[in-house]
Amino acid sequence: MRKIFLNLIKRIRKFISWLWNQEGSPSQRALGFGVGIFSGCFPFFGLQTLMGVFLAKILKGNTILAAVGTWISNPFTYLPLYYFNFRIGSLLFNSDKEVVDYSLITNNNLWSQSWYLSSRLIIGSICVGLVTGIIGGLCLYLPLKKLSNTI
Repeated sequence: MRKIFLNLIKRIRKFISWLWNQEGSPSQRALGFGVGIFSGCFPFFGLQTLMGVFLAKILKGNTILAAVGTWISNPFTYLPLYYFNFRIGSLLFNSDKEVVDYSLITNNNLWSQSWYLSSRLIIGSICVGLVTGIIGGLCLYLPLKKLSNTI
């Protein structure tokens, strides 16, 4: 058991070292990572990585770190992340009084309720993605910049 644990620690260190040594300036690497986090906040399963890499290419950020940043959204974080995004979107629309009764949704009113749900989720995803992307990018930029100044 100890050998498995030590092997896991070794692999994690190797992976972090590989990420740390990616190409580009500190700002390009941090931008790629931040764009990836932003893209990972959206509920577009399977398209988040493509979205992150595409945005990183456009903004001249590191594409590999953009793909890694999308891992903020994974099977363990889907439910809390998207629920939080929905709640933020609802707060921005100031529509907590229009709570959806999910037991009353039928095929007839599903389309009208889906606009209510999806608009709040997308707006919340944009806001949460911007904030977490900026914070994540800064959390990577500051140590990278400090390290590049010491070398």
